[in-house]
Order: sequence, then structure tokens, then C-alpha cells
Amino acid sequence: MSLLNPPLYFRYLASYYLKNLFAILFGLAFAFAAIDYFQHIQSLDIPGNYKVLYIFYMWQEALSLLYPLAIVFALIMTKLSLVKHNTMGAFHAFGYSKRRLLQPIMLIAMLTYTTFVLLHTTSFSYAKDKASQLLKNQLNAYKVNDLFFKYNDTFVYMKKLDPVHKRLEDITIFKVEGHKVQYTIHATHAIFDGEKWDAKNATLKEHIYGPKGDLLKYTISHRDTIETLRGYKPKIMESLYEGKALNIVDAINTWQLLDQQHIDSQKIRASIYEKVIVPLFAPAMLLILFFKLPFHARMMSFGSVVALSLGVTFVIWGVLFGLNQIGSNGVVAPEYTAILPIALLWVYAIYLYLTDEKTI
Repeated sequence: MSLLNPPLYFRYLASYYLKNLFAILFGLAFAFAAIDYFQHIQSLDIPGNYKVLYIFYMWQEALSLLYPLAIVFALIMTKLSLVKHNTMGAFHAFGYSKRRLLQPIMLIAMLTYTTFVLLHTTSFSYAKDKASQLLKNQLNAYKVNDLFFKYNDTFVYMKKLDPVHKRLEDITIFKVEGHKVQYTIHATHAIFDGEKWDAKNATLKEHIYGPKGDLLKYTISHRDTIETLRGYKPKIMESLYEGKALNIVDAINTWQLLDQQHIDSQKIRASIYEKVIVPLFAPAMLLILFFKLPFHARMMSFGSVVALSLGVTFVIWGVLFGLNQIGSNGVVAPEYTAILPIALLWVYAIYLYLTDEKTI
């Protein structure tokens, strides 16, 4: 089979499922955005064009949150509609196997998943933060104040971070060995060049200790620029110390940076798994429900099957969401709350794929 010229059954099932997917996904997202808007309409003391922008950002957030559910709901809608109109029985009568009929639906589901993963490598991930700024009427609230953190074998304090202009104000770096301060660096400001920060107008104060550990003197020198904080991107700083979102690329960079500094990275790992691993429950549930839902109308009670399918999907999605929150809070390693449940779900899905072909 060529993907450039697929057979008629493939095009039919793929287009039918895609229409249902679009209808459910955009319908749920618009409903989510509208409900959120009317909940916060009294707090949105901003011009009308910004209100439209707020709805758009919340619609983006709803898309990223609900697309796994839409993938599963579209399968339920598609499969039961085909069964109700005896189309699925006709496919079987013409010799099409379950696995063959699954292919176009699974392809669309995986393309949808891949599309949203790619979107999460862009500013799409920051939609909720942008909406929150509008909700708080902080249209220009980009500065972060009073940050203190560890960098390699030094400690860093900065008065203000402007992530938009990639600028730090009033930065102090000091190195401590044991109970002794070895040196301090103070700079009026620092500029990010894409990889590191260049501290401008820096003053270096080096402490000199005697054999008994007492401070004898210190030397002061001035530098036009000192390179420091390699790898600490502005968005990473803002996220770590203000709880803002990170896209996948920035989150991976943050994970690597925290590991280098020997700092706990559970929250960052959970954030990555939430965007990349947890949504894989949708294609796994799609595969399970495709085989488990009846293939003939006479073998099912339509209302009961719909209620049971939706209920099982909501329960599994809710459990996974709760486990991810536990992983984010550091109670349990996120590998156990995200990767393990999804792996078990996929094991069962693959088992059905390999063994359930002949059942009706």
C-alpha cells in the first residue's frame, strides 16, 4: 500500500475519523475556552482585543490538554457509527481484517500526537502563562525579581531578570569553600548572548586567608566583562523561579542543566513526560477500544457501550493525570507515575492486537 495513493477503504476510514476528530477536538476546545472566559469575565479589565487574545490563548491550552481525549472519543464515535450503519460488517464481509481496518485510524491518531508534540517545542506551550498575564492585567509583567540559586560551585543572587530583553540587573556571584568565601563578583548588569551571560562593569573581590583560616586581606579588581552562567537561558530562569511553563526543548535543556548542578529535576522530568509520554495513552486506548468495541450492531446496546467506553476513558485519563501530579510534586519518581503506567497500557494494547484478531 502506498501512502501517496492509498486504497479507497483507507481514504474512507481516514477521512471519516479525521472529520470526527476535528469536530470533537475543536468543539471541546472552544467550549473549554468559552466557559473559562465567562468564569473570569469580571477579572478581565483589559481592552476588547486583549479579551479575544485571552480566549485564543485558552483555546490553545485546551487543545494541548484535550487532544488525547479527542483522539479516543473520535474513535468511539467513528467505530459505533460504522457499526450502527452496518458498514463495519460490510468491510468484514469483503475480507478486511481488524488490523487492516485499524491502520488508517491509527495513522491519523499518531500524526495528531506527533503534531502536538512538535507544537510543544514552540511558544505553543506558553499559552496558559500568556493568558494568566492578561487575566492579572499584567500586559508587560515580564520581569522576575530577587533570584538566588546555585551555579556549579558558586552561588548567585540577582536583583531583577528581564527574560524578554535577556538582561539581568544587579548580579552578585560568590564562591564558598567550607565556611569561607573565596571571592565575590558584582556586576551592574549582564546580557545573554545565546549561550552564556556577559556580566558588565564587574568588580572582582578575592579574599586571602592565613594558615589558620583567618581573613588577612582582600584584593579588588575591575573587569569590563566576565563570562558566567553558561546554559542558564532566560526562559529557564523564569520557569524555575516563577513556576512558568517550558516547551520541550527548554525543558530538556533545563533537565541537563539541573543534572550538571546536581539539583533535583523531578518536576522538569514530569513536565517533559506530561507532554511526550502521557498523551501516548490515547493511541493505546484507541487500539484497545477498536478491538473491544462490538463489530456488529446486533451484539450491543448502543447507549451502554457509549457510556462504558467514555467512562473507562475518563477514569484512565484521570488516573494518569493524578499520577503525573504526584510525580510533579516529587512524592514518587515521575518515571513510575508516567512511563510505567503508559508502558503497561501499551503492553495490554499490543497483546490485544496480536491475539484478538479472530474474535467478534
